[in-house]
Amino acid sequence: MNRLAGKRAAIIGAGSVGEGWGNGKATAALFAREGASLLCVDRNQDAAEATAALIRSEGGRAEVLAADVTDPEAGAQVMARMQALWGGIDILDYNVGISQAGGVLDTDDEAWARVFDINLTGAMRMVRAVLPAMRAQKSGAIVFVSSLAAVYSAPYSYVSYEVSKMGLVRLARSVARENAPYQIRSNVLLPGVIDTPHVTAFVDGETDPATLAANRAAMVPMGRQGTAWDVARAALFLASEEAAYITGVELRVDGGLTA
Repeated sequence: MNRLAGKRAAIIGAGSVGEGWGNGKATAALFAREGASLLCVDRNQDAAEATAALIRSEGGRAEVLAADVTDPEAGAQVMARMQALWGGIDILDYNVGISQAGGVLDTDDEAWARVFDINLTGAMRMVRAVLPAMRAQKSGAIVFVSSLAAVYSAPYSYVSYEVSKMGLVRLARSVARENAPYQIRSNVLLPGVIDTPHVTAFVDGETDPATLAANRAAMVPMGRQGTAWDVARAALFLASEEAAYITGVELRVDGGLTA
């Protein structure tokens, strides 16, 4: 229970859009249980506060910052708060993303730009803000949360989401290669069919939840959807010293969907 003892972590997207466990919320809780000091960052301050309150109720250390990743100053705000609270940063987990249904002919410039600004440009801003401190201390772990949609074609099209998430995979590799001499590791998760509040709220708000869950579980060789905890445990591995010699990799959390 001490795999992140003494580590200082920022979880970008630590809130949840609804009841239950989103990937960011579960990751924040798990990191805290493993000993990390947490900055819970989210556009929705109430959602971030809920995550931090849960962590504190378990005896963990958590603070909150309301920040929008589309703000060019958001990265600097996160880093300034980390310096003020903990004196620096050891782990960045970027767990923010939006979905936009539609193929090439259905996606206009405004929708495309918004998806990219949140899913990819926001990640670039955050990593750019934390790298100087990580380089100075010659250590750090960065975990980007992409999606299986980056490499797997579903029967429906979310072209802006798919391409932006593939861009996040390439960003993780570029950061890994450039910063390996500083002992900074950069990896990316590719969650598959995961049961989170985001799915119900944004991906399919019309289908009966039980029917949606059954349909999604039937897609997966393991016969079930993944949970936010499956994603959180994978993030914990990549953020911890157990992955000390692993950088620039994509870890699929998909129940065998792409086996």
